[in-house]
Amino acid sequence: MLLKETKLQDCFIIEPERFEDDRGFFARAWSASEFASQGLQVHFVEANLSFNRKKNTLRGLHYQRFPHGQGKLVRCTRGSIYDVALDLRRESPTYKQWFAVELSQENRHMLFVPEGFVHGFQTLEDDCEVFYEVTKPYAPASSYGIRWNDPAFNIKWPEAEELIMLPRDRDYPDYKD
Repeated sequence: MLLKETKLQDCFIIEPERFEDDRGFFARAWSASEFASQGLQVHFVEANLSFNRKKNTLRGLHYQRFPHGQGKLVRCTRGSIYDVALDLRRESPTYKQWFAVELSQENRHMLFVPEGFVHGFQTLEDDCEVFYEVTKPYAPASSYGIRWNDPAFNIKWPEAEELIMLPRDRDYPDYKD
């Protein structure tokens, strides 16, 4: 597997390094030692699956407040998504910056979103399935979000006539430092 740095500190795209033959291919999807070589000590405790029936479903932007912040390793196992990570770590040199990447069943890329980041995605086709592992269990009382179109961040999302999303995600207040 190849860890490729993004413009955000500690946020990586993971590309499978394929070993192909006439049967197909083999690729390592996770390696603690390769993450450690980048200074990332990660231990996953839960795995989640998100199925999305319609194109332009937007989930997020979500995070859990300290001390329940979650690191996430996200992959799209069916269809394709526009995946967004936003750095909300005040001490980070990339504080309030965002990064987006297309994850799909074809490219098999993953995105590692570190603890202290906000995460969300928009489906690019019908019947998308997203699988992600997290470093801390879900803690409902610590769950919060950032509005997808908050002017504090100016995230560029794919064009859509209408987004399918929860009212909660649509109605988060403007972000304040």
